[in-house]
Amino acid sequence: MAFTHRKIINDPVHGFITINDPLIFEIISHPYYQRLRRIQQMALAQLVYPGAVHTRLHHSLGAYHLMCIAINELKDKGIEITTEEAVAAKAAILLHDIGHGPYSHALEKVLLKGISHESLSLVIMQKLNEDENPTLKGNLSLAIEIFTNQYPKKFLHQLISGQLDVDRLDYLSRDSFFTGVTEGVVGYERILKMLTVHENELVVEEKGINSVEKFLLSRRLMYWQVYRHKTVVASENMLVKIIERAQLLFEQKNEEVKTGALIDTFLTNPNIKIEDLVLNEYCNLDDTDILHAIKKWQHHTDPVLSLLCKGLLNRKCFKCQIQSEPIVDAQWMNALQKTKSKYAFNDQDLSFLCFKGTVSNTLYKNDNETIKILLKSGEIANISAIQNALIVESLSAPVKKFYICSLNE
Repeated sequence: MAFTHRKIINDPVHGFITINDPLIFEIISHPYYQRLRRIQQMALAQLVYPGAVHTRLHHSLGAYHLMCIAINELKDKGIEITTEEAVAAKAAILLHDIGHGPYSHALEKVLLKGISHESLSLVIMQKLNEDENPTLKGNLSLAIEIFTNQYPKKFLHQLISGQLDVDRLDYLSRDSFFTGVTEGVVGYERILKMLTVHENELVVEEKGINSVEKFLLSRRLMYWQVYRHKTVVASENMLVKIIERAQLLFEQKNEEVKTGALIDTFLTNPNIKIEDLVLNEYCNLDDTDILHAIKKWQHHTDPVLSLLCKGLLNRKCFKCQIQSEPIVDAQWMNALQKTKSKYAFNDQDLSFLCFKGTVSNTLYKNDNETIKILLKSGEIANISAIQNALIVESLSAPVKKFYICSLNE
C-alpha cells in the first residue's frame, strides 16, 4: 500500500523539508525523537546570543534535509544508491544526535560519566529497531550498519560523520542563522553539488575547493567566536559545577538536594554503565528537568549550590579570563585570592567557585578523515597537499587556549 503521510515542514534555514517515507515518519513521531524538542542545540549560548534557542530537533531535521539533497546529487552523477540505502542513510542522520542529554555537549560525560552521546544514540537506535511498531521493527538494521561504518559503501557513513558531513553543514548554517553571526555562513548548496564518490569514498570535485576552504574557515571562526566565547565557557562551566555540587551533596546523603523528579535518579548514580541504563528513563530526561532542579536549588541551604544556581538563573556567571598563553602562577594565585577574600569557604568549596582549564580545537587533521579532492586530471589528492597555504598552515594547526573562571565580582 502506498504511503499517504506526506508531510511538509517549514524550516527557517532550509525552507520546506519533505517527509515522504513511512519509516522516517515513524521515527519523527516516536517519543524518543520528540524529546529533542526539549534539548537546546547550543546549551547556554543564548546567554550571549539571545536568538540561539533552537533545539536538537531543528538540527536533526535540517541534517536530514541536506542528506536528501546529497543523495539526490550523487544519484544524478551515476552513483549507485538503492532506495533502501537512501532511506537508511536518512534515518541514520535523523537519529545521529538522539543520544544527547540535557543541554547537549555542556553536560556530556558529567551527568553520565564516561558515556558519549554517540554511544547512547546507537543504543537508542538499536532499541527502536526492536520496537513493536511494525514500521520500525527490524527496519533500522541497515541504518545502524551505516551509522557504525560497518556498511561496504563507506561514503554513506562519511555523509553522516566525516570532514564534510551534512551534520556539520547544517549546524554551521543553523547556528549562524540563530546567533546572527554571519562568519558561520557556508555555501552548503555548492559543497553538496561538488560531492562525488571515488573508490567508495566521498570526494570533492576540484572546482569546489574554495567552498571547502570557506567551510573550514567558518568552522574555526564559529568555534572561537560562538561555541567557545568566554561567556559561553563561563556559563557552561557554571552549569557543570552546579551538577557536580549536587552530585556531591547526594553522595553526602543530603535530603534537601532531592527534587522528587527524574533527575534524582541520574544524580545518585552518575557512574552507571550504559548497559545498566534504563533507556525509557534517560529518554524522558531533558533541559526542563535540569532547569526545574536549578530553580529549586537556588533556595538550598548549601551556600555554594545556592550561589551557583542564583548566578546562572540571573546571568551573573563566572568571570572568564581566556588567553593563548598558559596561566602563570601569579595569575592563578591572584584570582584564587580574590575569591577567598569574598567567600569564607574551605578549599573544597572554593574549587567550585574558582578553577582553571583549557579549550582546544583542530579543524583539519591530516589523518584518516582527510578531505580528498578529485582533480580535473582524474587523480585524487589530499586537500592539504594542494598548493594552498590557508589549509596547510592555518586550519591544520591545533589551537589551544587557557582560562580561569572565578566568581569574585
